[in-house]
Amino acid sequence: MKLKTKRLTTTGILIAISAVLFAFAIELPYDGELTIAGMVPIIIIGYKYGMKWGLLSGFVFSLIQIVLGATSSNAFAGMYDSANAARSVVNIILMAILDYFIAFTLLGLSGMYKNKIKNETKAFALGAFTVCVFRFLAHFLSGWILWGSYAEWFFTESMKGSFSQSILNHFSGQLLSIIYSLVYNGIYMVPETIITVIVCLALISVKPLKKYIVDENA
Repeated sequence: MKLKTKRLTTTGILIAISAVLFAFAIELPYDGELTIAGMVPIIIIGYKYGMKWGLLSGFVFSLIQIVLGATSSNAFAGMYDSANAARSVVNIILMAILDYFIAFTLLGLSGMYKNKIKNETKAFALGAFTVCVFRFLAHFLSGWILWGSYAEWFFTESMKGSFSQSILNHFSGQLLSIIYSLVYNGIYMVPETIITVIVCLALISVKPLKKYIVDENA
């Protein structure tokens, strides 16, 4: 009972820390936000307590992100078109699934290499990197499927320059939408992933923190 209470308390605190870090994210050029290791607390939960508990915690965190996204972001409102309400509702649901439920729930799989790779540092860092890739893929699919129609506007109005012009000269249609989603999501997810892995490596290199991260009873 004590251990269960401790696990619930620890999980709640770590989820709250992640929520705060995401709330104070840094806005980047061309949209997108960069957090200071906002995913790390959820990644710690998944590694410390296992993937089942990690997925549940990631799902809870995704609900928090949906609430924050719906109240502070224009994404949900921008997806709604009164002329085609039914399709808009479907798109909003799909966006919630890809950009929130899947993207953040899968962070809980960070313990996938625990007890499979003997070196705990490598297992933790590789798990962190892998779930960052999962999150990127979820956002990529959303960007391609739901926001691909904005690709030409993005490269002509938002991200102007020789690179954008070269993209427009060589790609069109679905391929342009794919390139758009790769570029748009890569702008913030690549540095986010690098920061996350570096912070994970730094944390687990400190002996007391390593015991805390690795031992579910610590």
